Amino acid sequence: MSTRQDHILVVDDSESTLRVIKRNLDAQGYTVVTATDVATAIELLEDTAFDLVVTDLRMPKVGGLDLVRHVRSNFPDAGVIMITGFASIGSAVSAMQAGAEDYLPKPFTDEELLTAVRGALQKIHLRRAARLPNSEATPPPHGMIGDSSAMRRVYDLINRAAAADATVLITGESGTGKELVARAVHYNGPRASAPFVPVNCAGIPEALVESELFGHVKGAFTSATSNRAGLFAAAEGGTIFLDEVGELAPATQAKLLRVLQEREVQMVGADRARKIDVRVITATNKDLAALVARGKFREDLFYRLHVVTIDLPPLRERGDDVLLLARHFLTRFSQQAGRPTPTLTDRAVEALRAYSWPGNVRELQNLLQRLVILTDGDELDATVLPAAMRFSIPREARALNRTLAEIEREHIEAVLASVGGNKTRAAEILGIHRKSLREKLKPTEPDSPT
Repeated sequence: MSTRQDHILVVDDSESTLRVIKRNLDAQGYTVVTATDVATAIELLEDTAFDLVVTDLRMPKVGGLDLVRHVRSNFPDAGVIMITGFASIGSAVSAMQAGAEDYLPKPFTDEELLTAVRGALQKIHLRRAARLPNSEATPPPHGMIGDSSAMRRVYDLINRAAAADATVLITGESGTGKELVARAVHYNGPRASAPFVPVNCAGIPEALVESELFGHVKGAFTSATSNRAGLFAAAEGGTIFLDEVGELAPATQAKLLRVLQEREVQMVGADRARKIDVRVITATNKDLAALVARGKFREDLFYRLHVVTIDLPPLRERGDDVLLLARHFLTRFSQQAGRPTPTLTDRAVEALRAYSWPGNVRELQNLLQRLVILTDGDELDATVLPAAMRFSIPREARALNRTLAEIEREHIEAVLASVGGNKTRAAEILGIHRKSLREKLKPTEPDSPT
C-alpha cells in the first residue's frame, strides 16, 4: 500500500484499459483520475497537482510523447510512465529522452504495473526531498535539519532535556552532530543567555586537562606564573560541553565526579574549592558501559552522566534526511562562493541515498563543499561523486565474496576520502589510533607461491 495518497493521472483512449489500471491502483491506496485524450489530460493537470502521469503512446489527434513533453515543460515535479501496445526500441528511447521515468509495453501484468508506479513515485519523492527546503515541518531545535522519525525522537528528547537541568549524555558515531545537539539543549533552555563552552577532551594533553578544566593558582606548577580560571569557571551560569568524555584519564574522572556531586571546583594548587553553577553536557562515540565493564571508566561517574541520554542515529539510518542536508549544504556553500545553487540529478540523488556514509553528516558536508568549489554547471550528476558512491551493486552484495581484510581496507579508504586524506580525522572516525591506521594502510604482501 502507498504510504501517502499519491495522485496519479492515467491517460489512454481505451476505456477498458483505463478501468483495469484504475482498479489496480485504487486497490493500492492511490488517488487515480482518468482521461481518454491528451486535451482532457492537460485540463486536469492545470487543476490538480498530480504526482505521476501514466500515458498511452499512440492516441488520436495528439499522442503520448507530446503529453510527456508538456508535463516535463510545465510540471517538472510530476513523473511520467509511458505505456504502449506498439513497443519498439525506438519508441522506448524517444519516451525516455522526452522525460519518462519508465516505459511499459503492453500487455503487462498487474505486478509489472505496480512495480513501475512504485519505482517512478520513489524517484519523484527523492527528487522533491533533494530540491525543496523542509519548510512544512515544525522547525527543528536550534537550526538542526532532518525530518526522519529517528530525528523526531531526538528533537523530543532535546526539548525535554532543555526544560530540565539534569546532566545529559549524548552518544553516537563520529560526525553525527553531537555538539549541535548540545547547543540545541543549551539554547532552548533557561541558560540560553549564559555561556556555552565546548571542550574537546581528546584534544587536551593529559598533563594539562585538570588545569584547563578547573584552573590553577600561581605557582601550582613551573609554568603557572599567574592565577588562571578554568573552563568550568568560564561557563558559570551556563553550560559546559565535554566532548569525548570517555578519553578522560582516571584521575580527571574522579575530579569530574566530585564536581557533579558537590557542584564545586578546586583549582590546581588551591587550598579550597569554590561553588559553581554550571550545567554539564557530555558526549562520546564510545560505549561507556563497555568501558566501565573493562575498568576503563568509573562506574559511579557513568551513572552521574547517564541521567538523560540522547542517542544520535547515524546518517545511513535517517532516510531522506541525507537529501535535506545535501540541499542545505549546497545552498550554504554556493552562497559563500557567490554562485547559483546547483541541483542534484536523479542519479546523484539515488547515489547519495544509497551510500552508507561512514563519516556521517561531517562526511556529507565535506563532500558537498568540495563539489561546490571544484565543479561547474547548474547540475551535479553522479559522475562527480567519489567512486565509492557510484557502485550500482549494493555494498552488502559485494561483501559476500570478499575477505574481511578487503572490506576493512575499502571502508578505511572511503573514510579517508571523505575527510580529504586527513589521517588524524579518519582515525577519529574509525575509532583507532593514527599509528594503527598507518599499519592498516600499508600495502599487503602477495601470497608466496606454494
